[in-house]
Amino acid sequence: MTRRPLVQLGGLPLAGVALASALLAGALLAGALLAGCGASGPPTVEFTSAAGTVQTGPAQYCDLAVTQCANHPDAIVKLAVPPGQPLRINVPGDLAAAPWHVVFSYRTANGGSVDGRSSVFPPNKRTDYQLVLPDPADQLLTAQVQQFGGNPSSDPDGEVSFPIRGSWVLATS
Repeated sequence: MTRRPLVQLGGLPLAGVALASALLAGALLAGALLAGCGASGPPTVEFTSAAGTVQTGPAQYCDLAVTQCANHPDAIVKLAVPPGQPLRINVPGDLAAAPWHVVFSYRTANGGSVDGRSSVFPPNKRTDYQLVLPDPADQLLTAQVQQFGGNPSSDPDGEVSFPIRGSWVLATS
């Protein structure tokens, strides 16, 4: 006596279709993950001022969950940014695929130090930013592109914190 499956689809028993579908889905998922990992490594950021252009990889870069991070202090680049001149920043699409912003520090004409930041750019909305300080006499000291990642957390007071996945750092010379 030959056993026949109760349900067939395209000549395959339903269990066979389910197994084939699972294998195909697994192969597609693995391919997508491998494509997202890219052999080229973490993204690079370009900083441009009147003095020139520099590119750099991240000074810190973490996995998607922001649980495993690698520090690369040698990735901090130097570039002169003359007072009154903008700093132009270009990021690649894979960095801009997550929320990001620019944090910076500058010295005012009277010697004071000020920290600032841009607004947060939503995923896939922009790949460039121009930093212009409030006064032409202000001198930029540092600028960092920060890419957000992982899950937000809150402290006991309810303040929400968004983890930084990667940070690309420019110091002025």
